[in-house]
Parts: sequence; structure tokens; C-alpha cells
Amino acid sequence: MASDLLSIGKSGARVARAALEVTSNNIANASSEGYVRRSVAVSEVANGVSLTTPSAINLSGARITGIVRNADTFRQAEVRRTGSDAARAAAEVQGLGNVEAALEQTGVYDSVVAFEGSLKQLLSDPVDGSLRAQVVEDGRTMAQTFNTAAQSLDSAAKGLQFEAKDGVDQINTTAGELARVNLRLMRSADSSSDQSALLDQRDMLLQKLSGQADITTTINPDKTVSVMLGGPTGSALVSGAAANTLAMTTTAGGTLNFTVNSQAVTLSSGAIAGKAQALVELAGARTALDGIAASIADTINTAQASGVDLQGNAGQPIFSGNDAASLKMVATGGGAVATAPAGSAAGSRDVGNLTAMRAAFDGADPAGQMDTLLFTVSSAVAGRTVTRDALDSIASSAKVALQSQAGVNLDDEAVNLMRYQQAYQASARVMQVASDLFDSILGIR
Repeated sequence: MASDLLSIGKSGARVARAALEVTSNNIANASSEGYVRRSVAVSEVANGVSLTTPSAINLSGARITGIVRNADTFRQAEVRRTGSDAARAAAEVQGLGNVEAALEQTGVYDSVVAFEGSLKQLLSDPVDGSLRAQVVEDGRTMAQTFNTAAQSLDSAAKGLQFEAKDGVDQINTTAGELARVNLRLMRSADSSSDQSALLDQRDMLLQKLSGQADITTTINPDKTVSVMLGGPTGSALVSGAAANTLAMTTTAGGTLNFTVNSQAVTLSSGAIAGKAQALVELAGARTALDGIAASIADTINTAQASGVDLQGNAGQPIFSGNDAASLKMVATGGGAVATAPAGSAAGSRDVGNLTAMRAAFDGADPAGQMDTLLFTVSSAVAGRTVTRDALDSIASSAKVALQSQAGVNLDDEAVNLMRYQQAYQASARVMQVASDLFDSILGIR
């Protein structure tokens, strides 16, 4: 009997000591990124029932069956999914904000309105040198604002492309690290502390991947993870100890394409997807801006060809270029503006051609087109911002739910520390009682 008590007491002390060590480790890692709270899995050690004395007491204490990570795979998946959606929205808002700034802060709309106003002012006195000079100067300013807007859009595009490439590099680096963790998991003992640490690393790497792109994960029986990029029907990024490479190419229009082992992949969430979508929006805005610039040059130059300048010479183009980046005022003086109809004498006050020029300019309505473009981009920014804020809230809720289940609560751990200390002391007392009983047995004469 004393021997049984000693064995039971030793097993209890062993369990309590392990629980104290795990609790202490939880407390020490309360602030460690990616750490998941551990607990000790314990089971009863029960010997078989005696066939001759089935009612005999036959107890053998407790044993440790492993270290348990208190992680909910569903909640972890929700954190990855919602975080990936939020990362895409944030990246898209940032990119669209740069597009909006490029169009608004360069003053393209105001310069178009100013040029249109100077044409109207010239109607009052077509031979006034200062009014003619103002038309040329406002036209030059307008062309320069288009040039600046184009440069700003190019800079925004290059920035987004660079950030997307950096995200691709991060994915490839993380995928390689995850493959190495998988290899170590294959060799780790089940429910060991080493395996728990590797699982923490695995889950942190998955979280990092999901921040850049949408991934689908499959947890294998050996605790390794397989990762598909671009959704469940996408391409395999990590399988066992092997990692494939994500590649990015830039089209002539500045948008992005992605492949894994030469197989096309469509990314629908994550920061890279947000930057890619922002580049699509930017390309659309650039096309619209180029169209407005080309329309201005074509409309004014066509009208110029139908009239004569102040010297009575046939009107010549005063703009060159066919897009926002190349638009340029080429007239060197106000006399080049063809205000009079063809055949008019030098110094004519006939504004027939200028009137036709203004009518054509009004018909092309570059100011209205620019206003529509600005409204479209601003509305997109506002709408995406609302979406981003909503997704941020959802992602935060998912993180809180996971933290409440898998994170370390210092108050709870302090209670556990006292409880396991008492259990250890009680088991030690059991062993002392067993020792006293054994001494009593030896003392019987």
C-alpha cells in the first residue's frame, strides 16, 4: 500500500511540476508574437481489473500525455481571411489616394477652365496683344499641368509596382521558411514542446502570407501545412518541404500579372491584390487623362487650320503631343492664334474662326471630362475607404476572438500557478505519508 501511495504521489508531483513549467512558460511568453497558450494534457493511469478480486482498489496515479496548444484552427483561419481582405482594402485605398492627389493637386481642371476663359476674353478684342498673349500663356500652363499630372501618375504607378514586387519577394521568402518548418515538423515528436514551438512558427508564417495574398491551407496529419495561392483552385505554393516561386510581370499598360511555375494566378485579397487593383484603376485614369489632352490638342489645332493668324497667314498648330505627358504649347507668341476666318486680312477683327474654335472646345468639353474623372476617382476613394474601415473592424473582431481563446491571460495564469503549486505540495505530502507508512511497517516487531 505504501509503495502504491508513493508511486501515485510521484506521478502527481510530476504532473504538477510539468503544469507549473508550462504555466511559467506561458507567463514568460505573454508578449511573444505568435505564441499560443499551452496546457498539459493529463490522463489517469489505470491498471487492469483483477479477475480474482474484481472489487480490489487498483489505482496507479496520473501521467502526462503531451503539451497542448490552445489554438482554434477555425478562428485562426478567420483571422487570416479577414486580415487578408483588410490588407487588400488598405492597399487599394492608399493607391487610389495617390491617383486622386496626382489629378487634383496638379490643378489640371483649373488650368483647363483658365484656358477656356482666356479664349472667351479674346472675343472682346481679337487684336489686343495682351489678350492674345494670355491665351498662349494659359495654354502653356495647361499643358504643363497635364505633364505634371502624367509624371505624378507615373511615380504613383512605379511606387505601387515596387511595393507589389517587395510583397512578392516577401511571399517567396516566407514560403521557403514555411517549407523548412514543415520539414522540421515531419521530424518532431507528437505533442512535444518542440512541436508546439514549430506550430507557432507555422501559424505566424501563414499569417504573414495571408497579409500579402489570399491563401488556402490544408493541415496534414503530421501537422505540416499545404498552401494554395489564389484560392482553393489556385497554384500550390508550399507542399511538404517544397516551396514554389511566385513571379510578377508588368504589362505595357502598367498593370500586373502573377504566375507560379508559369501558371497564371489571380490574387483576390491581400496587400498585393490591393496594389494590383489600384494599378488597374490608375491605368484607367491615365487613359482618360491622355484622352482629354489629345482631345484638346486635336480640337484647337483643327480649328487653327480653318483660320488665319494676326498677320493674315494660315493658322498653324499651337499644341503638339497626343497624350498628357507630351502635350506642349508650341506657339511662341499671341499672334499665332487664328481668330479670323480663312481669307481675312492681317489685323482682322473678325472673330468667326475664334467663335468656331470656342464652340468646338465647348463641344469637346475637356473641363467636364476632367470633372467627371476627378469625381470618379474621388468617389472610388470614398467608397473603398468605407469598405476598408468596415473590413478593419471585422478583422479586429476576429483577432480579439482568437486572442481570447489562444492568447495568454496573466490573471488566469497566476491562478493556475497557485493551483498547481498546491497540487505539487499535496503530492509531496502524499509521498511523505507513504514514507511514514513504510517506516511504520518496518517498525512492526
